Amino acid sequence: MTILQLKYVIAIAGGSSFREAASKLFVSQPALSLAIRELEEELGIQLFERTNKGIHVTKEGEEFLVYAKKAVSQYGLIEDRYLEKGDKKEHFGVSMQHYVFAVHAFVNVVKKHDSAKYVFSVKETKTDEVLENVKDLKSEIGVISFSNSNEKVMKKLFREYHLKFVPLMKRNTYVYVWKNHPLADRESLSLEELEDYPCVSFDQNNEGEFYLPEEALSNYDFARLIKSNDRATSAELMSALNGYSIGTGNMTDSVALKDEFISIKLLEEDPLTIGYIIRDKHNLSEIGTAYIKELEQYKDYED
Repeated sequence: MTILQLKYVIAIAGGSSFREAASKLFVSQPALSLAIRELEEELGIQLFERTNKGIHVTKEGEEFLVYAKKAVSQYGLIEDRYLEKGDKKEHFGVSMQHYVFAVHAFVNVVKKHDSAKYVFSVKETKTDEVLENVKDLKSEIGVISFSNSNEKVMKKLFREYHLKFVPLMKRNTYVYVWKNHPLADRESLSLEELEDYPCVSFDQNNEGEFYLPEEALSNYDFARLIKSNDRATSAELMSALNGYSIGTGNMTDSVALKDEFISIKLLEEDPLTIGYIIRDKHNLSEIGTAYIKELEQYKDYED
């Protein structure tokens, strides 16, 4: 089994035929078919079902595809970091839940960095992917939070993944609403008063053992709930439907949203502890150290 064969599998699964994949890979169709047949024989499983209508990934193939993508992704990181010709580029990655202050810290690091060549990445994503990315060192640092309802689960995962969590702040519970929302003039609100409006929540669907929300009050049974996986989409839903979302009250720090949305204190409490994670005993890069220094400027945590 070779990395090239794994890349072939991924390309074929992303298309509709061997011919299409062969064209994209710049190899002949017979050579591609032979490579896959040899891989299937080596593995003892059938990866693709061939029909007159095209190809379909088998159940065993879907499972194998998950591992293949991980292996190719890791190989790409190694290839990019160690096999690149000429001057090496600096690499740094951050994964985070949806926190504007973490983006601002990243921006400040980039502005202050004077390297001629670098590859930086910032990923706003689901909780489980933040954990996985830092565990696998796809990202050097993760910005993450937990509430009372999932604190035990999160700390369990920190231990299992050999991650160190450093708290930065603890925030009370707020709702975000569009500036023209019927309740926008209120100083505080209860969930009962918001029952007629949809709650817009970040979609945390994942294949892991645990449900890992990033919002407070994740166990509350909302009468009207809309799940979204995009910040801009969530904002559009909130303004168009008079919806609301739950968070820390820091949404107005966003350049894009500060003039359109406001935060209102929620009477129900479920404080979020927000901080960053790194691999235990990991030696931080110079860029990683600079990023944490930026994050620490927001620190006001008291145990």
